[in-house]
Amino acid sequence: MQYVFVYGTLRAGEVNDINRAAERHDIATPEWLGAAHVQGRLFDFGTYPGLVIDESGAPIRGDVYRIEDALVPVLDEIEEVYPGVEGLFRSHRLHVEVDVEGRKDRIDCLIYPVAAAAVTGRPRIESGDWVAHRAARV
Repeated sequence: MQYVFVYGTLRAGEVNDINRAAERHDIATPEWLGAAHVQGRLFDFGTYPGLVIDESGAPIRGDVYRIEDALVPVLDEIEEVYPGVEGLFRSHRLHVEVDVEGRKDRIDCLIYPVAAAAVTGRPRIESGDWVAHRAARV
């Protein structure tokens, strides 16, 4: 088991919903631990966001899930993260502060940020919340 922080299309109800991804591959349903934030900058890539981790950035809204190890390759495929291949997204580990049943906890999470150079010319999502931003665009 491990933990993952999702901030974009892997969030519940979004196009790559982590729960549906697990179900499609007959993997146990991820356990939602709570809402969380990481410090960074969020950018609009059209149909998905890209996060640049930046300690001096703004809070970026997401969710933390406990997942089966078998789900990691599925998430890697969704994010197009392959060994030895430089893609837009990369797999990274980060300590994330999550609100678990009313108390704050710091958890080591898998996260899929983008390289800072990839966001050149992309509009910044000032709210730090992909779901709210996407809904407001429609």
